[in-house]
Amino acid sequence: MSALTVVRAVLGDPLAEPLVRELTHEYVTRYGPGGHREMARYGAEEFTPPDGLLLLLLRGDEPVAGGAYRRHADEGTAEVKRMWTAAGHRRQGFGRRVLAELEAAAREAGYRRILLTTGPRQPEARGLYLAAGYTPLFDVRAEPAPDGDPLLFEKDLLRPRPSHHPQDLAAAAAGKAPTR
Repeated sequence: MSALTVVRAVLGDPLAEPLVRELTHEYVTRYGPGGHREMARYGAEEFTPPDGLLLLLLRGDEPVAGGAYRRHADEGTAEVKRMWTAAGHRRQGFGRRVLAELEAAAREAGYRRILLTTGPRQPEARGLYLAAGYTPLFDVRAEPAPDGDPLLFEKDLLRPRPSHHPQDLAAAAAGKAPTR
């Protein structure tokens, strides 16, 4: 098995194209035409330095996961977008690796806080962000409405809190309060 490498890229880069295409397909499958609108919402310039960044995780020459951040409303806040792991490479920790790389790069770029959203029909993303120590800005005990608002998370990049305990994650996924 080839080693994993992290590379910087731009939207439109042929190396990023398979992941972007698969992500777009997934959004459209889960959310209908709104998936295309979401993917077109931000131009490539949003994800380029100094304010943004697109990272790809490669196994050999193959992109297996990726993600980006862009400047949010203020100079100290970044927003994660376009997180994706290729379907054939899931459940290997690649999403968590990309997220950690994005956080480190954002911190190095001077961001103090990072936000992200995920759709209500993406429970695997919700679980990833909770496990990575993000604070949910919504009631984790409430079942998200399938056509409801995106689920918002935040993380302090200078004083991150610990990741959630697996029992807490299971309780949150089941809509229950933590038992510990």
